Formats: sequence, structure tokens, C-alpha cells
Amino acid sequence: MGTNQNPEPKPKKSVAPSSVSAYVDPSYWDERFSNEEHYEWLKDYSQFRHLVQPHLNPTLSVLELGCGNSRLSEELYRDGITNITCSDLSPIAVENKQKQLLSKGFKEIKVLQADMLDLPFSNECFDIIIEKGTMDVLFVDSGDPWKPKPATVTKVMKMLKGVHRVLKPDGIFISISFGQPHFRRPFFYAPEFSWSFESNTFGEAFHYFVYSLKKGKRSLGGKETGELLKTPSISLYQDELESEDYIFRTNIDELNS
Repeated sequence: MGTNQNPEPKPKKSVAPSSVSAYVDPSYWDERFSNEEHYEWLKDYSQFRHLVQPHLNPTLSVLELGCGNSRLSEELYRDGITNITCSDLSPIAVENKQKQLLSKGFKEIKVLQADMLDLPFSNECFDIIIEKGTMDVLFVDSGDPWKPKPATVTKVMKMLKGVHRVLKPDGIFISISFGQPHFRRPFFYAPEFSWSFESNTFGEAFHYFVYSLKKGKRSLGGKETGELLKTPSISLYQDELESEDYIFRTNIDELNS
């Protein structure tokens, strides 16, 4: 009996959760990273490079929070940043990332398992800390976005305190987010923090936000650079409508309404 020399490829297993609440379950991410090689939340580096690049230079040490299976660290390395530490809560993500980086020759990039709510680093040890969509997960099931649940506030503040602690004097925290400035500002302006606050947007129709917080100079409040105070009108291209970014954001809005 002959064999099929060109077997049909197996259908790709869906990694999108049935409910947005799965995003807060570590086991969901372990399973997802076991089946997904690469995904970029909030677009890839090329889309916001112009907003991040002014803060970077080859002498700086960079920590990426929630690296998952993003290629952000690889793109930063190609831009001349070689002192990079990637971290993620998922041991599967960490193992996969280590293998991927080594296979591509990125031997200098360090990867370790770490909880963003309990960073295992000494005080003032990184020049730059960057996260892309990682903090947004803390806002899943946060309730009214104008008045988040106490549990959400506690988690977000714990993360930000850890970030502030491990940043060097004059270090910069870069947060790339779905969350609009009027929802993030109360956290960033908390009296515990001594950093300035700048916000910018990118995206052709579906807007994302880049927050840059420089430690050592407290913001006085008021209108931030590039801040978009009104909700952007939604006029999306088909690929944006079908992206998990859009599904995640709209489901969060519905869950918290």
C-alpha cells in the first residue's frame, strides 16, 4: 500500500483563550507557550522604535518584563543594546526563549524566570526597564476603569514599586500599553514615585500608548507630552479587527463595564 508523500499539514492549535479571564492564569500561559513559537502583542518593535530609541544607547542595561515569545529583545540587540535581561513568570517561556536566542546567536542576552510582582534584583541595577502589554494583564477583571478594584490597585502598585526600586537613578521605565493616560496617570503619579511622566501614541487606527517614566524628577501633573485625552475613534483595518490585541482590549472593556 502506498504512502502519501505530501500529507496534509496538521491544523494549528488555537492559543486564544475562551475567556479573557484566562490571561491571569499562569497555567494558560504555560500551555500557550508550549504551542506557540512567536506572537507580538501591541505590534512589533518597528512600529514604536522611534519613540523608544531616544532613550537607548549601547552602554545601558535593559530589563524586559514579561518577554513571553516576543522578539523585542532581539530587535533591541540589533539596535546595539547588548546588556539585556529577559524575564517571564512562565518557565516554559523562559526555556523556549533561551533555546531560541542561543539558536540565533544571541548568547549575551540573559533569560530568567521572575515574577513582576516580586522582582529578584538588587536596588538600582537597571538603566532601562521595558514592558509591552505585561502590565495590562493586571487590569483583567479590574472593574470600573475609573475606580479599579482594590486587588487590582494593590497588584499594579506592587509592580510599579518593584520597577522603581530596581531602576538606577535617572533610569527610565518604558511601558507600552492599551491603557489610556487618564487611566494610568493615577498609578504613575502616586506619591511613592519620583519619576517624570511622558506619554505618546502609535498605530494607524487602533492606538497604543508608550509611557516613559524617568526616575529622579517628579512630574508636577498637567498635560503630558503627546497625551491623547479622548478615546480614539475606532476605524480599524481587517487585520486589526481580527488580531488578538483587539479581542483582548474589547473583552477587557466589556468585562469591566
